Amino acid sequence: MRPAEAYRVCAQIARESGTSFYRGMRVLPQPRRDALFAVYAFARRVDDVADGDLPGDVKLAALANLRDRAGDDPVFVALRDVCERFPMPTDAFEDLLLGAEMDVHGARFDTFDELALYCRRVAGSIGRLSVGIFGASDAPRALALADDLGVGFQLTNILRDAGEDLARGRVYLPQEDLAAFETDIAPGPRFERMVKYEALRAAKWYAQGLELLPLLDRPSATSVRAMATAYRRLLRRIARDPEAVLTGRVSLPTWEKGWVAARSLVGVGA
Repeated sequence: MRPAEAYRVCAQIARESGTSFYRGMRVLPQPRRDALFAVYAFARRVDDVADGDLPGDVKLAALANLRDRAGDDPVFVALRDVCERFPMPTDAFEDLLLGAEMDVHGARFDTFDELALYCRRVAGSIGRLSVGIFGASDAPRALALADDLGVGFQLTNILRDAGEDLARGRVYLPQEDLAAFETDIAPGPRFERMVKYEALRAAKWYAQGLELLPLLDRPSATSVRAMATAYRRLLRRIARDPEAVLTGRVSLPTWEKGWVAARSLVGVGA
């Protein structure tokens, strides 16, 4: 399979995922857009293994196979081309897989520091890979800030999916925070206060991570701004109605995602 065809498959994976990131990716020039679709499609493959119904040992073997990224799978074809075209931080691929292995082993976090490590692996890794595609005026600082931004993204995901994860036997919120607020993942004012606290914490990670924007060129900054703005709006929606995460997946309507992307194109946050 030729890379051009493989990239089209990756774009379809991103489009069909319904991710809030899709519109942010689309504002990039085609070479970077295709590369980011490939990274996202690979991350989806990793997530599908970690979140699937196979036994744990089978999942770990499948994740080990993903380390090779060999063969004619369209996602691997595209990703190999990306690694030839862009200076990718290849250690980020390993971090992504290590984060997935934490999920397979049944990750439980006693402290926020432990959770932050997980967030850096499963989401900060994607940020660092994105910087490899974007380029930056100060690459070491950009990679660190992309990692911080990834923590904000993943904290938002964890809050959004708290109810779904609990139903699957997973609790990602730090045990020290559950104890401090004397709550479980269950309706009630204490749970609401804890979610608001975690949302404020995530907002601080966004503020820190978005110092990345001046280090990027305009197309890349526009893409990151669009993705971050969508997730920050999602975070605010969760903070306004914390118990909503226990009854379904909180999301932005399609019109709002489009509005966010349009405002990002003219350099306006929301």
